[in-house]
Amino acid sequence: METVQRVATGRSVTTLRWDGDDLVDFADGPDRWRLDGTVDIPSIRRSFGLPFDRGLVSPSGRFQAVYAERGTKALLLQGGEIVRELTRDPYPCAADTIDYPIALGALSDGREVVVHCPDHPYVLQIDDAQTGQRLTDGPRDQPDVYQSRLSISPDGRRLMTAGERYGNDEVMIFDLDLAVRDASALDGDGIMPLDAYCTDVAAACWLDSDRVVIATTDHEPLFDDADALGPRQLGVWSVSQSRWLHRATVGYPMGTLIACGSRVITLYGHPQLLDPITGDVIAEWPDVPIGTTQGSYEDTNFPTPIAALHPDRTRLAIAEPDAITILTLPSP
Repeated sequence: METVQRVATGRSVTTLRWDGDDLVDFADGPDRWRLDGTVDIPSIRRSFGLPFDRGLVSPSGRFQAVYAERGTKALLLQGGEIVRELTRDPYPCAADTIDYPIALGALSDGREVVVHCPDHPYVLQIDDAQTGQRLTDGPRDQPDVYQSRLSISPDGRRLMTAGERYGNDEVMIFDLDLAVRDASALDGDGIMPLDAYCTDVAAACWLDSDRVVIATTDHEPLFDDADALGPRQLGVWSVSQSRWLHRATVGYPMGTLIACGSRVITLYGHPQLLDPITGDVIAEWPDVPIGTTQGSYEDTNFPTPIAALHPDRTRLAIAEPDAITILTLPSP
């Protein structure tokens, strides 16, 4: 068992990020907790309140977003101040059943952007974060995919989505360099073959700018293909080579994935640190309970865990109802 520390908060934390060795809820306060248990609460508090129950921070730290995971509203922030309000289309049932689709990041030319679905839950759009300029103007198709769980590769060249189509959880990867020249590149199925996996996707994350890690559920395969990622498997896919580098069958369910150098953390039931090549469990914390969310689609919302990996990859912070639990991760 690795080191576990609990820092009492006295309330639910809805957003979480590391600032040095402090933990900050940038949606409420912003309150700041130190590892010695002390807390800084501003004399003049700023709280965005409901319906915002989740947040994310751009890789540069310059921009933040708070949003309602199962709602239609979001706010883009810079330094804690509101830049503008964001919305997603209130398409029937989408906001109630699909996690809010939003990502912050930088394109390969350095421009910081927001990727979201303001006009239709099927249609991805890219906006300049600072100015709000739409970078993907032009006629668009609607590919019958509820877009969700968006993430930009570290080099800013690609976008991954983990959404839902006809009741199946899918992963798609798009070329962002092409998309800012031709917005229709964000329509269709992207650059990863859909027959690369044959069952529902539980979670996915970027391991680096070329490799993605994909975890599947234990659902029955949709088709038979020995070369496809099958039920309850963990796979490492190379975008440049368009093939699986590694596939491993595992004996445990997987949820939200967080890249941690050459390893990944999965959050399902409790946190586990995994070797994505072999599927081996390097460390786990069964006494730290977490929800059992898989995929981005549920008729009943099972909230995505609120967690933040320290930039040095040595600690993981997880929000609980009245505390933040900090896990010290074993060295690679």
